[in-house]
This record gives sequence, structure tokens and C-alpha cells, in this order.
Amino acid sequence: MKKNLSGAVSMFLALLFVVSSCCNNNHKQAKYVFYFIGDGMGFAHVALAEAYNAAKQGKIGSEPLAFTQFPAMGMATTYSASNMITCSSAAGTALSTGFKTNNGMLGVTPDTSNLVSIAKMIHNFGYKVGIMSTVTIDHATPAAFYANSAARNDYYSIAAQLPLSGFEFFGGGGFGGVEKEGDRKPLYDIVAENGYAVAMGAEDFEAKKGSAEKILFFQESADANNILPYSFEREESDLSLAQVVEAAIEFLDNDKGFFIMAEGGQIDWAAHANDITNTIHETIDFDEAIQVAYQFYLKHPDETLIVVTADHETGGLTLGRTKGYVFDLASVPGRKAQMTTSERADINNYMEHTPVDSLSKAAKIGWTTTSHTGAAVPVFAVGAGSESFVGRMDNTDIPKRIMDAMGLQFN
Repeated sequence: MKKNLSGAVSMFLALLFVVSSCCNNNHKQAKYVFYFIGDGMGFAHVALAEAYNAAKQGKIGSEPLAFTQFPAMGMATTYSASNMITCSSAAGTALSTGFKTNNGMLGVTPDTSNLVSIAKMIHNFGYKVGIMSTVTIDHATPAAFYANSAARNDYYSIAAQLPLSGFEFFGGGGFGGVEKEGDRKPLYDIVAENGYAVAMGAEDFEAKKGSAEKILFFQESADANNILPYSFEREESDLSLAQVVEAAIEFLDNDKGFFIMAEGGQIDWAAHANDITNTIHETIDFDEAIQVAYQFYLKHPDETLIVVTADHETGGLTLGRTKGYVFDLASVPGRKAQMTTSERADINNYMEHTPVDSLSKAAKIGWTTTSHTGAAVPVFAVGAGSESFVGRMDNTDIPKRIMDAMGLQFN
């Protein structure tokens, strides 16, 4: 009886939100769309970040992130066409095209026929498009919005497709694919031939944005992997995802509208390593990028849609590890920028000083794997059409609902 009553109440509340949202939005169509994908970010990753925020204030409980306060909340299943546990490229394909594919494939069906991402559909309708990530721009999730490949690890051919998209803005991490091998043309030559300016760092972007029609905005001094540094280790001169999103808004803002996909890619990398410090800070950093979009939404509430989700869960994260109703995040360090001089001196050897598993054990945070899991992931939304993202859905439903919120035909 209690279960039935609880279910009825949940259904009533969901229906009430749908009705009220429809009335409040007056069926407004989204003209500006932000699609945030936290790579590897499950429900527990969000809960861990919120518990950390509370612990740093000396409180027991949960200090909410900005996006968890959005009025629409749902959950999405993540299985691929070939596996109950998806890989990033198959999940990225589902989130970008609305179709399932096999693990290891990108932007193609299981029989390798090319699929069309909603970014390309939206671009064809005349909207400007921006794609960005904290990891390399030819990695699975960002690449799923502009490339097609039967092999997700064919980074050169994937990267070579980027300028052919014609999308106006790419940002964050640079190319992971080899620049030149044999007689293959360097990627930056291909980019230049297709009319793109390349801005390396914030100052270069400021200098080039006014004269460029299409631009790549990458980290000025990229590391060996051409990714943005972990926010935990970020220097003042390093780019953040929030800065890249802000730059994209400035570059793309126009009367017709735009579509922005921004990935918090290193939530996944940290969780693969079972590293709670970077898992927490990358989730918080992802939230800070979403806050930039939310400030834009406040200026255009009837025309803006923000959707936040994940491609899959990574690590099998649990808040609690052993018997007893306790975990303790006091030992998790803050960001480098917040540290004292002596603490900052130790940061370069952080992993050696504090092995990740030792910190997890001390904090009583559990992990079940260093890979992905088959768990459902959260969906949050606010703005025009956000009522469509309440309740249970599959990851393939999300891009279709975005197109519907924009009043555009999905095909």
C-alpha cells in the first residue's frame, strides 16, 4: 500500500511539474541550447561533490550544486547496442544522434552506416554550433557530434573531420590524434584550409575573435595529452571549462540562436583512477561551467534550454565503504589555488604523497571497478522545453527531446 501511494505521489508531482512548466513557458521554443555531458558522472559522483561542499563548511549533509537545483530531473539508461555496459563512443553516439551503436564505434550504426548528430541537424537549420571538452576535442564524446568512424581510436581521421563540419566554435583540449604520419597532412593545415582561426590561450582568443568566422580555442601550453589540466592542479594561466563556455557564448551569440555541447571529460578519467580528489573537483568544476550558462539563461529565460546529463557511470562509486554509517571527506584537499604556499609545494607529487586508494580508504569511499558500470545516470534541465526531461528515459531520447524543444524536426 505504501509503495503504491509513494508511486502515485511521484507521478502526481511529475505531472504537476509538466503542467506548470507548460503554462509558465507558454510553449516557448528553445533558441539557445546548452547540452552539458559529465563524462562518467553518476548519481553518486554528484552526491559526493555535494557532501564535500557540506563537509568543507563543517556540516553533515549535502550542499547542492547549481545544476541539481534545476526544476526538471530524470534518469537515463545507458546500455549500448552490443553491451549492457557502454563505452564512451557508443554512449556519445546515443546522446548525439539518438541511435544505439556497438561499443568501440562512433557516429555510425552497428553495420557502420553513418549517423547524423543533432549538432549537424541544428547547424543545417541555420543555428551556430559550439563543441567543447576538457579532454581532447577528438575524444569520444565531442567527436560524436561531428565525426563518423567504425573505430573510435582512429583519432587522426576523426580529427580531420572536425573542420569539415563547419561548426563555428571548438574549444578546450586540443587534438589527441597524431599531427602527421607518413604522407598525411597536418591537422592544423586542414583546419586552416577550411577557414578556421586557431587561438591558443585566452589572450590569443581575445586578439582573434573579432575577425574570425570560425575558431578553435585551445589551451595555450597544452600538456602531453593536449587536455585542460585537472581543476585541482590548475594554474592561473590555464583555461577552465567555464572560460571556454563563456567564450563560446560570446562568439556564437546571435539573433537566430545557437547550440553548445560542453563535456566535463575528466570526471571520467578521475573515476577510472578511483581518485576521489579529482572526481570531486572535476564535478564541481563542471558545475561552475554550467553556472555560466545559467547566467545566460537568466537573461533569456523563455528562449534558453539547459540540459545536464552523463554518458555513463564510471567507477561504481559508493559513499560508504565498510560497516558503520559514516564516511569522512575531511582529508580530501582543496584546489591548488586555495592552498597555502607549503601545501602548493607538495602538489606536483600529490599522487605519490597520497596514493588514491589510501585516500579512499581513509575517507571510507568505495569503488567497485576502474571501468564503467551499467548504472543509469541523472538528467537535469531548466528552461524552454525542460518539462520533457522529467522521469525515466533512455539516452537516445535526450537528443530527440532537445530537437523537439527547439521546434525542429529530428531526422
